[in-house]
Amino acid sequence: MSRYRTPALFLLLAIAWGTAFVAIRAGLDYFPPVLFAALRYDVASVFMLAYAVSVTDRPVPRTRGEWTLVVIGGVLLIAAYHVFLFVGQQSVTSAMAAVIVSLSPVLTTAFARVWLPSERLAPAGLVGMALGLVGVVILSRPDPGNVLSADVVATGLILAGSAAFALGSVLLGRSDAELPIETLEGWSMALGALVMHALSIAMPAESLAGVDWTPEAILALGYLAIVSSALGFLLYFELLDELGPIEINLVSYVVPIVTAVAGWLLLAEALDPATVAGFAVIFTGFCLIKRRQLAAELPAIRAAITDRL
Repeated sequence: MSRYRTPALFLLLAIAWGTAFVAIRAGLDYFPPVLFAALRYDVASVFMLAYAVSVTDRPVPRTRGEWTLVVIGGVLLIAAYHVFLFVGQQSVTSAMAAVIVSLSPVLTTAFARVWLPSERLAPAGLVGMALGLVGVVILSRPDPGNVLSADVVATGLILAGSAAFALGSVLLGRSDAELPIETLEGWSMALGALVMHALSIAMPAESLAGVDWTPEAILALGYLAIVSSALGFLLYFELLDELGPIEINLVSYVVPIVTAVAGWLLLAEALDPATVAGFAVIFTGFCLIKRRQLAAELPAIRAAITDRL
């Protein structure tokens, strides 16, 4: 296996998911949010299930444990995460949404502390957790006189989506069941889409009649379904198996950079100082939590730099 394979896949995942925030923000001009998320995974699940049939000998889960993986993936990683994200992103920029989602590694570490007892947080780690929450407060900038303003509520919704995704990552990581990545991804997407359609039907403001089928809408939907979903989650599950739930969610710290550049180029979005500051605080918190692992990587980084020089 090439030494550059994992970093390359990691970078591709960051690009696929970073540009997704921009596509979501653009597509929300044409789709009701929950229906938009459901349609995205209708298309993506068809692609992935067909791919699973062609490349694996187990395109359908067989055991209770395998179906449990599908339920975790469909309900938490697909349905809960995307419903909260799509609804919340109606009121915030794509860059800010990506920064809020970047709290996911901190949340993943917290859930791992409960569900994976081998993960322990020292006092410095607890400080890191607190800094992560402070970063979210900086991002949302709540007004004490209006704690239910649109931006604050939207920030809370996206944060709830991040928590659902982090919990799903940890639960998948602690499971002993094995299922081909393509099969897990395809069935999780199909289940997640079904859950989101049910939620959309229950919401009076959402219907297919509310969709404006412009070329831009179709482009946003197609990009999200094929690149950000089918390809993105294929990369995610591949890296989850190699890196584990905490390390793979480090991608959340690269995604905001991709999103900021894409949002600036495609949507003329500007980064405000509070967004940059919030990300910096969240990143500092994660560095405190993972300080030992990061320190262990420094000799290898120095050696790589020396070799290149």
